[in-house]
Amino acid sequence: MSLTELTAISRVTLFPLDVLTVAYTTHSSDTRGLGDIGLVAVVDEQGDGEELWRLARDLGGRPQDTDQARWILTQASRARTVAAYTNLPDAKWTANIHRRYPLDALFANHELLMTGRISVPGF
Repeated sequence: MSLTELTAISRVTLFPLDVLTVAYTTHSSDTRGLGDIGLVAVVDEQGDGEELWRLARDLGGRPQDTDQARWILTQASRARTVAAYTNLPDAKWTANIHRRYPLDALFANHELLMTGRISVPGF
């Protein structure tokens, strides 16, 4: 069961992470458009985003939720920075958010991490 469904048009970075295809985009909590919310989601009809948290725990060796959230955001921001993967500058997407995790401090320019499943037409 998803907490929230979001639909938007924004820059989306698609990248592989272990056996997953993952999408990273940002969302803003207000009209300033700061992108203070990091959205990292699985591109899979069966996924719900919990796979990312398991990878952070098992592959990343992070036992605490805060460390797992930071690991997830690190993988996403790294994929965007190296630009070695698919960047879609104006992609229309719909995400089903399953987890919202407020960070204890600003990390990778985000105050909140949202994870779940995302649909990007054509991918």
